[in-house]
This record gives sequence, structure tokens and C-alpha cells, in this order.
Amino acid sequence: MNVVAEMLLTEPTPLVIWGTLLVLTVPAVLLLGNPEVLREPGRALRELFAALRRQKPAGPSPDEAVEAVRFAAEVRVASARADAAAGQWRQRWEDADAQQAADWQAWLDADARLRDSRAAAAFRTLWSVPTCAEYASRERFLHRTVAAAVERGDLPAVALADALAGRGGWDARLHPVEQELVINRAAADYRRRRYEMSAQAEQDAWRDAGAADRAARGLRRTAGEAAARAAELHHLLPAGVFAGSRRSTRLVPAPAM
Repeated sequence: MNVVAEMLLTEPTPLVIWGTLLVLTVPAVLLLGNPEVLREPGRALRELFAALRRQKPAGPSPDEAVEAVRFAAEVRVASARADAAAGQWRQRWEDADAQQAADWQAWLDADARLRDSRAAAAFRTLWSVPTCAEYASRERFLHRTVAAAVERGDLPAVALADALAGRGGWDARLHPVEQELVINRAAADYRRRRYEMSAQAEQDAWRDAGAADRAARGLRRTAGEAAARAAELHHLLPAGVFAGSRRSTRLVPAPAM
């Protein structure tokens, strides 16, 4: 160990003196780095310390407080509208779920009638060639039965127009038992398609309701954070600003969906 190191370890006084001189030398070094300092050293020192004060982090300003209150009011309105929209989407899903259940039961009923018609058609007796009166009676039976199926929703409205025109597979020459089998088969197929459509609609409504609920929860969380921030800066608001901002937060009804 050399003499200087031993002196610094055993006698701290020189170390303190050197450290003080070094701290006092830093501003001088910074000032001498600029040629303008040599002409006006006092002004340079004042500018240096002013710059150091400006670099200190400043607290929130009244403008920031006003903006925080305004943002809290806006996000509170948005949160209320999102809650209302989420309620509408939930109601839409509940309606879709109820429609799916109704279409499922209607399909089961139509399928049961189809099974009965198949059993009846298997045991029907053979018939001779219909006369003109019998043919007219079968035609009226077809039109009447198809119209009843359309009225209770087992067939689409276009089915009646096809039956009246004798197209789309409707044959008035068939025996009434066979006509019922054709009608019930078409009704069961129609009810199955209706159920598949309502099941898809229920899934879509469930997904949309979930997305709307998540968006509403996110906005509620943001509104709470914004309200807390506005409360922290409330004391910085200029006089009269907070009262005006409260009047501007009147809720606006959510748009119709």
C-alpha cells in the first residue's frame, strides 16, 4: 500500500477536503466548457441553476385537473351507454334462446306426425283409379291441409302457392293418406331447418352478448379509475369549473339497436 492510500484510510480529513473541492469544481468545469461563460460568469451561473430547477418534475396543473374531470365525465357517460347496450344484447340472447327452444319442440312435434303418417300409409288399402269427383275432393283436401300447415307455421307461405299451382312436388292425384305423408315429411324437414337456423342465431347472440358484457366491464373499470384521478386533482380546479362539468355529465340514452 502506498503512502497516499494509507493516509486516506487513516486520516479522513484530506479525503473530505478533496471531495468538497471536487464538488465545487463541477459547476466551474461546466461553465468553462462554454466560451460565453468567460465574459459573463455570473449570468451563466444563474442560467445553470435555473435550468436545474426547470428539470425538477412539476406537479399536476389546473389544466390537467380540468382535463381529468372532463375525461371522467365522458367515460362515465360511455360506461352507462355500454351497460344499457349490454342489457339489450342480453335480452336479444334470451329471445334467441327462447326461439330455439320453441323451434326444437316444433320439430319434435312435426317428426311425431311424420311417424304417424308413415304408419298409416303402410296399412292403407289399395284404391282404384279416382273418378272426377274423387279427384276434385283430393285436390280440395290437399289445398286445405297445406293451408292449415302454413297457418300453424309447419310450412312456408310459398308452399300453399305451389300446392295451388300443382308444382313443387304437390300432387292432387295422390290418396289423402299419401298426401298427408308428403305434407308431414315436408313439414318435418322445414321445422328441422328452422331449428338449425335458430340454434345458429342463439350461438351468435350468446357471443355478441358476451362481447358487449366484457366491453361494459372494461368501461366501468376505466370510469372508476378516471373518477379516482379526477378526485385526486379536484383541489386544483379553477372556481366554477367542477360545477359546470357536473352539469355536462347528463346521461344520454343509448341508441336503438
